[in-house]
Amino acid sequence: MNIRDLKYLIAVAKEQHFARAAEKSFVSQPTLSMQIKKLEDELGVQIFERSQKNFLITKVGAEIIKKAEIILREAEEIKNIAKNSLDPMSGELRIGAFPTLAAYFFPKIIKKISKEFRKLKLLLVEEKTETLLGKLKSGEIDAAFIAMPCQDDGLENKKIFSEEFLLAVSQKHQLAKKKNIQTKDLKGLELMLLEDGHCLRDQALEACSMLGTFEQQDFRASSLETLRQMVISNSGITLMPEIAARKEDKISYIKIINAPRRTIGLYWRVTSSRKELMKEIVKISS
Repeated sequence: MNIRDLKYLIAVAKEQHFARAAEKSFVSQPTLSMQIKKLEDELGVQIFERSQKNFLITKVGAEIIKKAEIILREAEEIKNIAKNSLDPMSGELRIGAFPTLAAYFFPKIIKKISKEFRKLKLLLVEEKTETLLGKLKSGEIDAAFIAMPCQDDGLENKKIFSEEFLLAVSQKHQLAKKKNIQTKDLKGLELMLLEDGHCLRDQALEACSMLGTFEQQDFRASSLETLRQMVISNSGITLMPEIAARKEDKISYIKIINAPRRTIGLYWRVTSSRKELMKEIVKISS
């Protein structure tokens, strides 16, 4: 058993298909299948149940895969420790953010980080929160900007900023002339929201509960930009985080008195060898 075998194992488990796993691992399918079979023989257990129609991970296989992920993550940390000991503020930094933050926040901080750490190469990842957490814990990325709170014993975090939600309405809407609005005036209104899987949807639903508003049932957007265009066309109203509000839009952004807020934090692994760099990123980003 070696690191390569464990990488093959994880690839098969992730793809749940030997041919796709072989392609992702840059080896032939017979080679990958043979290595998995050797690993099973060495361990004396069946990790995968496979047939032409079905693919299953056995109970013991799931436990082995979980341990293999930990081993690979720690092996990657060993490499990082060695590399970063030479210069912790250089090399690649893989950092993620969720879609309703990345497009607006990354442009604000990337130049600052690059100016401060000229030897640092930033690799940016935009994914939904659940995917970011998986990549962070598996070692695929080094840090991620995530909406707080997000409790995980394996992760450290620091608050970056907090922002209010604004009510976004078309300039043709009856509320468009208002500078601000009381929460009591929002009761009963329907708001357009994002589809399932977006953390902004969860935050907006929580805000709806606070404000006494409801979700518009005949439409769910796949992105914040879709919501923006629907508002411009006066097809509905929505909540927009401050960072995403644009003055040039044909949208009126109305301040909500005692508005609901969202808080963004930077998260990294407890075992990370680049904690000092993370703390510097926090200072720059805050």
